[in-house]
Amino acid sequence: MDEILVLLFAAVALIGALGTYLQRDRFDKLIALGIVYGGIVPFIAARGYLDVLIAVSLIVPITTIIVLPLCRRDTRDA
Repeated sequence: MDEILVLLFAAVALIGALGTYLQRDRFDKLIALGIVYGGIVPFIAARGYLDVLIAVSLIVPITTIIVLPLCRRDTRDA
């Protein structure tokens, strides 16, 4: 992989991790986790682990769909 692309994708993953750490809102944390995912996927593909890439590409959106209603739930509803 080109060195510039490696630095770019690493920066995207680090920005997403930093954004996840700094965000207070739960929905913003999910968005930042998606940015981390976008930065990590090219590294998995570059190493040739396409089976792992397929599994991650299926698991991440499904868990996001599961977590979204949990984030929306109000603590007073329980």
